[in-house]
Amino acid sequence: MQQPPRTSEVALVFSTPRKLPKPRELSGRVLVVDLAFASEASGGGFKGITLPFIDGLGERLAAWIDHHDHAEHVRFRDDPRFVLATKAQRGACPEMISPELVARIGTVDTIVCHTDFDGLASAAKWMRGGIEPYPGCDDDARAIDTRLGTPSEIAMTADRALRARPRDFGLLGLIVRHLASGLQDPSLWEPVRLAAEELRPIEEETRRAALGFVRIDPGIAVVDISGRRARIDKTLLLLLGQSRERIAVVIDDKTINLAARFDSGVDLLRMLGLSGGMPTRVSVDRKKLDDVCRALGMRCEEVESVLV
Repeated sequence: MQQPPRTSEVALVFSTPRKLPKPRELSGRVLVVDLAFASEASGGGFKGITLPFIDGLGERLAAWIDHHDHAEHVRFRDDPRFVLATKAQRGACPEMISPELVARIGTVDTIVCHTDFDGLASAAKWMRGGIEPYPGCDDDARAIDTRLGTPSEIAMTADRALRARPRDFGLLGLIVRHLASGLQDPSLWEPVRLAAEELRPIEEETRRAALGFVRIDPGIAVVDISGRRARIDKTLLLLLGQSRERIAVVIDDKTINLAARFDSGVDLLRMLGLSGGMPTRVSVDRKKLDDVCRALGMRCEEVESVLV
């Protein structure tokens, strides 16, 4: 078995599709994992966010591995650095990383990864030479990213910690190091467990917010959480909405968040005319409420009656 490299040999950078790091701030050869190409919903979109990042890295981009739908995937079909799939083809990113792929791409100096469990597990698996951090980690990433199935206690704890502290990059780095070590140091897990416990009051507030869901024809659960001071877990809130109707819509001060079950057959990207992202979870600017209503077949006045 190939021995995993030490974490210290690779610089970790945590990112999201909407806000990528500046290429000049990244050292050496760069690997990107589990980061979707930006869609129009991201403001600048692919041409304003993703493409300048790719061009800025130039030959230093070692590989881009991702499993989110995007119309611009076809642009890179002949570039071996881009290992791209759709969400339907690959429910999670770690399963796309193999020892053969790691060997083909070669040594990297920096890994830019998404900030969720899927992204962190992808980074850790790469650092281990394409070997799972623990048996079943790929399945766990798929269960968490699709919200189908039951992940292990390890993955569930990490996911809860990340949802409690989504911007705590120190915690994110700790989780990657723990996974990259093959869970060898139990002391690294205690801060993760404590962070996961912080989600409990957030979940309680989220369940209270879910009482505000209203059914709007044609079978869409809508709730407005604008102005709420207490923290809300949008992932949980959307899941609670999906338990009531086929599509859940959560409106906050700035965005409209839409989600459907991964296996629902709903393609929100197609319905909203967006080029890329996750077909069953999309966020758009609140100013586009009328467009969303038309796309989903809702009467705008009914939705507006729900707004705080």
